[in-house]
Amino acid sequence: MSNPKFERPLSPFMNYRWQYTNTLSILHRVTGIALSVGLLLFVYWLVSAANGPEAYASAQAVFAHPLTIVALVGFSFAFFYHLLNGVRHLVWDAGHGFEKSTARTSGWLVAIGAVVLTAMLWFLLVRGGAV
Repeated sequence: MSNPKFERPLSPFMNYRWQYTNTLSILHRVTGIALSVGLLLFVYWLVSAANGPEAYASAQAVFAHPLTIVALVGFSFAFFYHLLNGVRHLVWDAGHGFEKSTARTSGWLVAIGAVVLTAMLWFLLVRGGAV
């Protein structure tokens, strides 16, 4: 006689096919963490502005570094993705958008929208001479 307890999978993710919803969910969590880390950069910038011209000039040098710019681009993507996906979740909370095709379309709109908004923001920043 077999024991059904031992026939169940130990880790469900090992037996399921990867779906776009997995990626969207994980990306939402990762962008939330990225926003927390990016907030530290924002606080550093605010504190440097409050501490006078020398501190602000020092912070501006840090923000002009290419690695910091890459981090800021990532931070802005995280912001836009998290914002758009949050709106998507609000729509779900209202009871709409659960149909498979609608959920798939809204997921793609969130991902593409975040990329487009990030590109637009940085295009405007570079064009305006802020970077």
